[in-house]
Amino acid sequence: MDIVIRLIGGLGLFLYGMNLMGESLQKSAGAKLKKIIELLTSNVVMGVIVGTIVTMIIQSSSATTVMVVGFVNAGIMSLTQAIGVIMGANIGTTVTAQLVSLDVDYLAPVALGIGILIYLFSKKTKSRYLAEILIGFGILFTGMEFMKEAVSPLKEYEGFTNMLLNFGKNPILGVLMGFAITAIVQSSSASMGMLIALASEGLIPITAALPILYGENIGTCVTSLISSIGASKNAKRAAVMHLTFNVIGSLLFMFLLSKPIVAIVKYIDPTDAARQIANAHTLFNVINVILLLPANKLIVNIATRIIPDKDSDEEDDDRVIKYIDERMIETPSIALSNTLKESIRMSEKAKQAFDFSMNGVFERSEEKIKKSFKREHLVNDLQKNILNYLLKLSKSPLNDNAIETVDCLFNVVNDIERIGDHSENIAELGKLLIDNDLKFSKDALEELKSMYEKVMSTYSYAIEAMKNSDVELAYKIIKMEEQVDMMEKSSRKNHMTRLNNNTCNIESGVLYLDMLSNLERISDHSLNIAQQVISGRIVFE
Repeated sequence: MDIVIRLIGGLGLFLYGMNLMGESLQKSAGAKLKKIIELLTSNVVMGVIVGTIVTMIIQSSSATTVMVVGFVNAGIMSLTQAIGVIMGANIGTTVTAQLVSLDVDYLAPVALGIGILIYLFSKKTKSRYLAEILIGFGILFTGMEFMKEAVSPLKEYEGFTNMLLNFGKNPILGVLMGFAITAIVQSSSASMGMLIALASEGLIPITAALPILYGENIGTCVTSLISSIGASKNAKRAAVMHLTFNVIGSLLFMFLLSKPIVAIVKYIDPTDAARQIANAHTLFNVINVILLLPANKLIVNIATRIIPDKDSDEEDDDRVIKYIDERMIETPSIALSNTLKESIRMSEKAKQAFDFSMNGVFERSEEKIKKSFKREHLVNDLQKNILNYLLKLSKSPLNDNAIETVDCLFNVVNDIERIGDHSENIAELGKLLIDNDLKFSKDALEELKSMYEKVMSTYSYAIEAMKNSDVELAYKIIKMEEQVDMMEKSSRKNHMTRLNNNTCNIESGVLYLDMLSNLERISDHSLNIAQQVISGRIVFE
């Protein structure tokens, strides 16, 4: 029982150290990580490179694959791109195994000491990120040392050592063992850490470790498969591609390449079992990618056959959300960038609602008024989804600039939603105008059209300024909003003159004044968005 408790404690420290390192690397990488993802093209080789680099940064192939599922679900990554990143993630995850197999335990207290000192006495954000990386490194190796010490007494248990040796004779049991451990722990790096800890104490040879390693490789697919539940067809296919790739690779090595790989790792390091396992892990994943990379289209086709298209399926474009996905929160910098994209999309939907409402009034079109209502309901749904996502994102590891952008987006999204509300108000006024057969005078219509065009330009510029972080354009919006205020006052004054001259009736006049108020309020919210851009807190990195 004591062995189990100490092993769990060591595993906990190992996982915490690995997560802390990954989160701190993400925060320090920030925009760079996003730029790495943007390198993605239809070139599958580039996808492999990107997948390798991203996984090295976030320290988890499972997290990378879950992120890929999220990208595919959001429709911003194709399956061809996804298979390359998935292959690269398998290579990137070998870095952790290589790291923990090295005999550098003496560096753990040094890293912890330096990291804690920097964290306590440095006020610079970048220095604190570096401190967290060092602390994570120290905790990771401390956890590794705990696991080694925990399993050390097992040398005395002949039954345990015989069981491990049997995995070399009966590889199917080893595969099942590796699969079960990784599926439970949800981290192939953690299960590799335990395997290396056993090897460091001389409890398991490379021949018995390989089947477990293959099982771990398949077990890591469980995370992405779970994450694809309830996602789009293509997201499910991305998860199936991950499983297909790892299963084919494991079968190839289990039945054809195990002996060559054992010979190679023993030649590289004849005596150190921990290094042999780490090298076998790296060779397995690198060779697997080299062998299966030419067959990437076949893997995509297999996934498409397993998850086929169905006529009854709804199109992905019919979904409310397009860019954001909870799977992406694993990489906050990417998640934030896509939240900005979703907010821009929401602003375009609100713009459509505004356009349909005003043209419904001008053309006396009930069809356009109905379209305005439909768009406004979509804007409301988008607001709820984006705000909930921002709340979750605010609790993830973000750098200071990203935290400010999240705070800013809360305000921007609410301003966009209010623009949708005012568009709905105008559509309701238009419906009253049509239902009661009321009409505006020619002069009133001309003033209304003129003000609408100015407000639409103001809001369009606000969207453009937000999209491009264009401060100069945002300053222009301040002047335009002042012009809208002047137009509203002038239109109200002219309206009173028309009432006095009996060229406009009171019923339609009330609706006219309400429309002016709603137009002016849309301009105000456009100004609010522009001011957020001017503040420099809303940035597409």
